[in-house]
Amino acid sequence: MNEGIITASYIAASALFIMALGGLAHQESARRGNFYGMLGMGIAVVVTIIGFVENNEFMLIAGIVVGSIIGYILAKRVEMTQMPELVAVLHSLVGLAAVFVGWANALEHDPALTGIALSIHAVETYIGIMIGALTFSGSVMAYLKLSGKVGGKPLHIPGRHLFNIVLGLIALYFMLQYMDTAATGGVLALTIMTIVALIFGIHMVAAIGGADMPVVVSMLNSYSGWAAAAMGFMLGNDLLIVVGALVGSSGAILSYIMCKAMNRKFFNVIFGGIGSKKAGGAGAAGPAGNAEDIRSVESDEAADMLLNAKEVMILPGYGMAVAQAQHTVFEITKKLRDKGINVRFGIHPVAGRMPGHMNVLLAEAKVPYDIVYEMEEINEDFPNVDVSIVIGANDIVNPAAQEVPDSPIAGMPVLEPWNGKQTIVMKRSMGTGYAGVDNPLFYKENTRMLFGDAKERLDQILKVIG
Repeated sequence: MNEGIITASYIAASALFIMALGGLAHQESARRGNFYGMLGMGIAVVVTIIGFVENNEFMLIAGIVVGSIIGYILAKRVEMTQMPELVAVLHSLVGLAAVFVGWANALEHDPALTGIALSIHAVETYIGIMIGALTFSGSVMAYLKLSGKVGGKPLHIPGRHLFNIVLGLIALYFMLQYMDTAATGGVLALTIMTIVALIFGIHMVAAIGGADMPVVVSMLNSYSGWAAAAMGFMLGNDLLIVVGALVGSSGAILSYIMCKAMNRKFFNVIFGGIGSKKAGGAGAAGPAGNAEDIRSVESDEAADMLLNAKEVMILPGYGMAVAQAQHTVFEITKKLRDKGINVRFGIHPVAGRMPGHMNVLLAEAKVPYDIVYEMEEINEDFPNVDVSIVIGANDIVNPAAQEVPDSPIAGMPVLEPWNGKQTIVMKRSMGTGYAGVDNPLFYKENTRMLFGDAKERLDQILKVIG
């Protein structure tokens, strides 16, 4: 293929990727943004295969076909509640690919490289493998946490920060060693560094508390982008560098925005300082209220409360995703709006277990975009809300973030339904949320608890309203 055509195609693909990011910035244009991204990736893959591949075409095509089939099956089978876990797994594959490419690049480097060129090649190979390895192991640990196979509590080993510093110094030392031995292979230095990076990735994510896992998913997305950019440098592929940089920078910006939304320090997330409140503090104490203060209602009573309201706020959380109740929520919303009741949705930045989780669920149920509001847009309106209905959310509506100074979620901005006239909280039990913190909202005088499966309870409410 002509080099000019390849260059033009890569520029077009890069432009489509940038347009994809722009489209994904808003719910209304997200579908179009996804299309741009898929089109850009299609162009990139086809042009790369035709323009650069000279050997083993059958193996390449076979790999693409097998991977496409696996991806299609996963996309069809994975429930929306499992999307955070799937995203974490996909991030791990990007990191693993960077490790494989880096090792292949190290073992088959161009013998003509000498001097500064060899040093640059050694550094980019070393860094590429290191980023890929920690992304892989960190993403696997994130998957285990998100899927419940590993507990959500942060793992804090004694001297954990010193441990991280030692790992960093070891990695730096062996990078210098590898630069000296790259010409003859440098296998020992690369092996030790790969093991160190894998350990760091595991420890980094294990030390982060469950309430902050959405930030971790975003952060790993950034790491996977930088791993892809490193692969681009190793392979001399400009498009891969551009795509990796776009993903890496956008993921880092999103992580920073989410940290601000949660009143967290960005570098604390990176180095596992989140969720570090000591057990036995107020945040880890017993129930936030007395059992006799709990006021429960049944579905018909909740329906009457909604029908008698003028302003209703729906606050969805991970429990709604688990119950797959978003479609029933939309039907209730339509019925109430047809009766002249103003219904809106309040979305916390980290509701669910990945960025935008609730937005995707509501979009899937065809909830109108113009009645879905972000936390900072809606919090001031709660005093005017007659009924707020919390569906499977816990930490994101927890007053302990404001009222308990040493709570693990202290300082995290939260939705404030307790400032409204009445709140209905839908939960299976009085269990704590992912952060393991009891919720004072459940015991407030204007809160009513509606226990049971969210889907069943909402279906009952829909029958009464209809």
